[in-house]
Amino acid sequence: MENIVLTIHLILALCLIGVVLLQRSEGGGLGMGGGGGTMSARGAATALGKMTWGLAICFIATSIWLTVIAAQNSADSSVLDRLGTQGAPISEGDQSPSVPELGGDLLPPPTTGSTGDAPLLPPRAD
Repeated sequence: MENIVLTIHLILALCLIGVVLLQRSEGGGLGMGGGGGTMSARGAATALGKMTWGLAICFIATSIWLTVIAAQNSADSSVLDRLGTQGAPISEGDQSPSVPELGGDLLPPPTTGSTGDAPLLPPRAD
C-alpha cells in the first residue's frame, strides 16, 4: 500500500512541477512573461491556477497519508528493540576476549637495531 501511495505522490509532484512551470510569469522575475496562445491570458491563468490548487491539495493529502502509514508501521517497535538485547554489564575483573586492546594489532612491530635501544631508520639519500 505504501508503494502505491508513494508512486502517486511522485507522479503528483512531477505534475505539480510541470503545471507551475507552464504558468505565465507575472512578476518578470525569471522570464519575459511568455506570449499568448489559443486561450486568452485570463482563461489560461484560471485553468492553470485551478490545476495547481488541485494538484497541491492532492500532494499535501498524499504527504499526510504517507506520514500516517509510516507512523503505523513504526508504532509496534522502538529503535532500542531493533538493536537487540545486550548481555549483563561486564564487571571490573572480567575482560571480554573479543575486544582487542587499543593499538595492539593496529601498528606493525617496531624494528630495533642490534642493541635493541632505538628503531632502525632507512638510509638517507643525499
